Amino acid sequence: MYLIVGLGNPEQEYSNTRHNMGFDVINKIASLQDIKITKKKFNSLYGSGEIEGEKVVLIKPQTYMNSSGEAVGKFVSYYKINEPDKILVIYDDMDTQVGTIKIRKKGGPGTHNGMKSVVYELATEEFPRIRVGIGKPLTKTDMIDYVIKKVDEKTYDELEKGIDKAADAVFEILKNDIDTAMNKYN
Repeated sequence: MYLIVGLGNPEQEYSNTRHNMGFDVINKIASLQDIKITKKKFNSLYGSGEIEGEKVVLIKPQTYMNSSGEAVGKFVSYYKINEPDKILVIYDDMDTQVGTIKIRKKGGPGTHNGMKSVVYELATEEFPRIRVGIGKPLTKTDMIDYVIKKVDEKTYDELEKGIDKAADAVFEILKNDIDTAMNKYN
């Protein structure tokens, strides 16, 4: 079984923002696989199903980004996931170009507060992740607005290219393995 986690902020307020790329990828996967993300547990919305012969739980923590790890840790404990490679976390990344993704088997959280929370709660960096490119703001003082401000339709269309690639990468990981996905999408 795989836990596939998209990081974001509650969608009522933060839909169509760069910070919700993780949620958008989960929504895309759910739509393509007809998995309903309507159940509530551990301060998250989630749904389960099967993709490429693997049981999956798609998770969107509703704790706000900086506390995402609290929800992820509870799901890991509940489902007794002992293999970190069965936890896949998807999130936005300023250091990745818009429309592209980066897949990693493991690694530190960098400056991403949602990932810092996940790493802290899981007490490991040994889980795979997909970073969806959102590009950088013009100045560092614009960083918060850049990630949480709603984007226009044209900008979202560009971001959606990365969302689509990330969803395809998840399918590739489940069908084959992470190395194949990394070779294909990195």
